[in-house]
Amino acid sequence: MIQNKTIILSSPQTKSKVSVEEALLKRRSIREYKDESLSQKQISQILWAAQGITDSEWGARTSPSAGALYPLEVYLVTKKIKGIKPGVYQYLPEEHKLKNIFEGDISDKLTQAALGQTFITEAAMNLVITAFYTRTTRKYGERGIRYVHMEAGHVAQNVYLQVVALGLGAVVIGAFSEKEVKKILNLSEEETPLYIIPVGKI
Repeated sequence: MIQNKTIILSSPQTKSKVSVEEALLKRRSIREYKDESLSQKQISQILWAAQGITDSEWGARTSPSAGALYPLEVYLVTKKIKGIKPGVYQYLPEEHKLKNIFEGDISDKLTQAALGQTFITEAAMNLVITAFYTRTTRKYGERGIRYVHMEAGHVAQNVYLQVVALGLGAVVIGAFSEKEVKKILNLSEEETPLYIIPVGKI
């Protein structure tokens, strides 16, 4: 459902036929995807795994964060999602919604910014994980930069395991032009992209 340029996502599932142990065993970096769409239910589950709320009273999330400061933001770059136009959307964890940033397929531009890694274009969607370092460094100083990077790793592993449980494929990408990705996504000066994560059917 779309309301005021936001998309209300379906409630995430908290039980699965795939155990954590099985997901760990099967986790692989997948770089080839079918030319098929993903469902809104699938992306809802993946976004929740990345940064979803697990305790509404104080806002705990699926991945740990130093001081519960949550410096990361998650953007969904859609290409083939049923019922959602290609474009860039920001995940809003507190509301489990997507906020439309702008419409249009930018996967080719992301591929160019990522040194020509064509599986970005081939994927049905890409997650872009960004960071506001100051959210953490104002409490922990320079060491906070390290904490932010650790947190990005937690999020990426959550995504990997959730994708396995859904029978999909993903790969984390760190090789890209930070300047170009910031420009493509219209990120603020204070926001730094850390990961691109293509996801698709295998």
